[in-house]
Amino acid sequence: MAQRRNSNWQSEYQRQQQAMQRAQRQQEQQAERARKAAEADRKRREREQKIAYEQRQAELAQTRTIGVEHEAEQLRQLLRDALVGDAPASFDRLRRLYTPTAFHERPWSRPELAPRWEEFAPPEPGKLSALLGLGKKRYDTELAASQERFREAQEHHQRAEEKRRTTVERKRIAHDLREVQAAREAQEFNEALDQRRERYRAGDAEAVEWFLGEVLDASAYPAGFPRGHRIAFRAATGDVLIEIQLPLEECVPTARGYKYIKSRDETTAVPRPEKERKETYASVLAQVALRTVHEALASDTDKIITGVTLNGHVKTVDRATGQEVSPCLITLSTSRDQFATLRLSQVDPVHCLKHLNALVSPNPYDLEPVRPIIEFDLSKYRLMDSMDVVAGLDSRPVLVQLSPTEFEHLIRQLFEAIGMEAWNTQASKDEGVDAVAISKDPVFNGECIIQAKRYSKLVGVESVQALAGVVEHKRAAKGVLITTSWFGRASHEFARQHGRLQLIEGPELKYLIKEHLGKDVIPGPVPPKRRS
Repeated sequence: MAQRRNSNWQSEYQRQQQAMQRAQRQQEQQAERARKAAEADRKRREREQKIAYEQRQAELAQTRTIGVEHEAEQLRQLLRDALVGDAPASFDRLRRLYTPTAFHERPWSRPELAPRWEEFAPPEPGKLSALLGLGKKRYDTELAASQERFREAQEHHQRAEEKRRTTVERKRIAHDLREVQAAREAQEFNEALDQRRERYRAGDAEAVEWFLGEVLDASAYPAGFPRGHRIAFRAATGDVLIEIQLPLEECVPTARGYKYIKSRDETTAVPRPEKERKETYASVLAQVALRTVHEALASDTDKIITGVTLNGHVKTVDRATGQEVSPCLITLSTSRDQFATLRLSQVDPVHCLKHLNALVSPNPYDLEPVRPIIEFDLSKYRLMDSMDVVAGLDSRPVLVQLSPTEFEHLIRQLFEAIGMEAWNTQASKDEGVDAVAISKDPVFNGECIIQAKRYSKLVGVESVQALAGVVEHKRAAKGVLITTSWFGRASHEFARQHGRLQLIEGPELKYLIKEHLGKDVIPGPVPPKRRS
């Protein structure tokens, strides 16, 4: 019997052990399935994240590609944008419109609600308490306290209301003053604009230069384009000289697009071919030049301007010297009538410049310069048309008998005969400058300011000092003061100390005219002998 019980116990024990083992294996299998499921889920999430990441990177590359395509398209449409967009600025569009604005009351301007007694009054005692006289003393105490609080609230509200009304009135006055100021400024600006417009119609150089400056300033270019310009108008001929800053080659995107490479997990630029970049840059320069001329002439509805000379420079640093340089890459000159024959919406900008006989850098990408048709520095002076005085001189003329204008043109012709390029300036606004000469000599290379004094007596030292001031103001290389008479010792000493002034008296002038113009002239009276 005992043996049977022991056998049964062992069998039961084995069954329990087997059941436990089966349960453990099931748990392990479930855990393994859970682990595998978690691992599969993790890998799935990683795959989804990777796909989403790659999609984002591809989208970013596409966005950057669209960006550079837009930049390139902007460069291709520079001229077209000026033709189909808003018209260039005009005097009417420059007017300032004054629009009155109402005084808007802010929250601080709204009155606060006055305190009400109902919000302070204590509750009255009940009927039974009133009949029995219970709580009357306490009620009277609370009533007195409530009345005091109500009075303080009323005083506080009154002070706050007075402060509010004061603030509102102060701000209203300030608003009205701003309105009056804005209206006055608009009126004054428009009155000045009307006056400037009248001067413009009369061909006043300052008015024409100011207006064209406003026109070019209002012209919309892509971000990063330089906006610098200088303008000079020659009223005698109606010609305008415009110097503009051109963009550097960096304005052309170096990339044609961007591509995301999955295998390397990187975004790389698809380079724009060098030939395409050079052609695009040449087109940009041509478009900017044509666009500038178009805007200048199109804005001139009064037909004051008869022709435009344009110089296009770039500002950069010379890689060889490290110095700032400003080479001229485009220079052209065209009349209004010639430019009007162009159909700018149909032209190829580069070929159009060739048609206009423009001088264009053969290698603008390498900043190879061309010589400007007209140097802008001469525009500091109001130049006038030349006159041939020499041909009309008698056999032995007396220079002091010439008119001031004839004498100034004779001096200009003398400097031309010496080998310099020379121009006469207009009588007004010349700051005492009668002529401007430029020497191309390698030793003396620079701008020379000339003053001519057709005197029959001593030229005072103040004239020499005034010339020195003009030389410094114009930043000229030299100043020459020529007279038919003579200078005093103080004048010669001042010129010597200055170092950039040259004085030419009657006898020396007579010699120079004989030597270079072949004319025997009489300057004027003989100067007195200087005391030793």
